[in-house]
Amino acid sequence: MKRYLLQRVSFGIMSLFAATIIVFGMSRATGDPLLLYAKPGGYGVSPEQIAALKKKLALDKPLIVQYFIWAGRVMRGDLGNTILAERPVSKVVMERLPNTLVLGLAAWIFATVIGIPLGILSAVKRGTVWDYLGRGIALFGQALPQFWVGIVAILVFAVYFGWLPSGTRGSEKPFFPDQIKHLILPTITLGWTPMAAYLRITRSAMLEVLDTEYVKLARAKGVGGWSVIGKHAFRNALIPPLTVSALILVGFLDGAVLVESVFSWPGVGRLALDAIFNNDFPLLTGVILIFAMFFVVGSLVADFLYVVIDPRIRYVS
Repeated sequence: MKRYLLQRVSFGIMSLFAATIIVFGMSRATGDPLLLYAKPGGYGVSPEQIAALKKKLALDKPLIVQYFIWAGRVMRGDLGNTILAERPVSKVVMERLPNTLVLGLAAWIFATVIGIPLGILSAVKRGTVWDYLGRGIALFGQALPQFWVGIVAILVFAVYFGWLPSGTRGSEKPFFPDQIKHLILPTITLGWTPMAAYLRITRSAMLEVLDTEYVKLARAKGVGGWSVIGKHAFRNALIPPLTVSALILVGFLDGAVLVESVFSWPGVGRLALDAIFNNDFPLLTGVILIFAMFFVVGSLVADFLYVVIDPRIRYVS
């Protein structure tokens, strides 16, 4: 097991290293980075100021040296300053990150609490109306785009009925009732697709376990139906949804870009779009690196859960 985990950790480090190379390469492939900060011959920027800025950004050195200088700063947490506000990128991202984590955690709880029980019910009631209902939810959950679900939710629950607010975070006080109301629609929208994924994975795993010989033997011995489901089937069927839960949780960062834009939620996803619209490449670079780090960590957690839950998994060279 140790060899397997060390192998996965090394792959994670290589992935982060590759992410830094890709991000740095994009910053140079799009043109001279100096043009993002100063335009020669315009806006009162003198050649001396351009030369000083070029030296500050290490643009007067070879490309490979620029990368290692930039990577060293990133490892120290120095992602540079934003172009518009001229504030540290790391500070700007950390101000928005808690909002995204709160939304992602709430959506993950919603997807888990709704998706897994519906998957179990759909498998146990195979061929009944409950099964068709669960399969329909899974189908529409993975087919409907999140931005469309968010817009429809706003039109129905905020505009037509007026039950919930249409966007923003609400009050800054934590766990304030008004803030909870603002969290409901973004949570359901962001957790809609993962909920369907949980349902489909749990249903497939339960069907596979329910058809095994030891479950049939338990039923033949007279063990009650729900006892078989709870003690025998559910424990083994829980392995696939539990091991992918870390990846689903991290995947909320990707979906947060659209959901936060639809609901004007002040998180990292909306910050990334603002950076694109404002051509703020240092800020966009910081957000991409944060996303890459979370994906790598989530993958490592999923690999660790695989080994802990299923001891049959071993690394084979």
